Amino acid sequence: MDLPIIYHPDYIAPLPPGHRFPMSKFRLLYELLIGDGVAQIEQFHTPESPSPELIELVHTPEYVQAYCKGTLDAKAQRRIGLPWSPALANRTCVAVGGTILTAKLALSHGLACNTAGGTHHAFPSYGSGFCIFNDIAIASRVLQTMGLVEKILILDLDVHQGDGTAFIFQEDDSVFTFSMHCEVNFPGTKQKSDLDVPLPVGMEDDDYLQTLARYLPNLLSTVQPDLIFYDAGVDTHIGDRLGKLALTDTGIYRREMQVLTTCVTAGYPVACVIGGGYADDIKSLVWRHSLLHRAANEVYHQYTV
Repeated sequence: MDLPIIYHPDYIAPLPPGHRFPMSKFRLLYELLIGDGVAQIEQFHTPESPSPELIELVHTPEYVQAYCKGTLDAKAQRRIGLPWSPALANRTCVAVGGTILTAKLALSHGLACNTAGGTHHAFPSYGSGFCIFNDIAIASRVLQTMGLVEKILILDLDVHQGDGTAFIFQEDDSVFTFSMHCEVNFPGTKQKSDLDVPLPVGMEDDDYLQTLARYLPNLLSTVQPDLIFYDAGVDTHIGDRLGKLALTDTGIYRREMQVLTTCVTAGYPVACVIGGGYADDIKSLVWRHSLLHRAANEVYHQYTV
């Protein structure tokens, strides 16, 4: 058996030329994983777009309908930061379906990865920071509603606090939110996760990994989740234009190995999403995202097969 990876051509949604959120990275990530032999075509699973009712387990019907129909007002669109189009609306929903499928496959295989996802700035009634629907929150609610899991841990290592996720689950003891992020960065107004670990600007590999090691094992033994969602944002990289931390490629790979080895060897299934990453050099950015899948492939064959 091979590591399950989720990809769909509809992850690609054309944006106006020059827009600084390249959707091509999703296709390039898929091609890189195949080209480098990290994955075979047969490993990829194709998600479907979830019904509006499933998205509305987290988001208000008014917001879901307005976004899908393209009737959000200009202010709401600016807050999201992405120009609306039917293709982007479709891509957004399919990516949510991808995280739902990732979670289901993680339960049956122990580990699974999406090639998209991690839209943690989306709140119930509005989108923010390039995030439209909160895929991890929706997937959490879908699996709980199906009776597949009860307790969930969201492990968010994107450089930005997972404010939307924290807000959504702030009164819910069945979902534990952990966010380790740069303290001086977007969003300006932080929400309260169950556990926040703010990091100083410029933190490098060793300090970052030592900080993570101080929290992760105790977090697992305390929460004892039925499923872990891992948001593996690479905007922690020193070359990321929105990051403010200073991890190297090697540091990010070490992080992925540390997280996945710690969780999988402790017996917890992990559903991974790629999170944020913003760089002018698209090839370097795609490489950084691929480090999650490279580490997951190694951990999967070493500990779950």
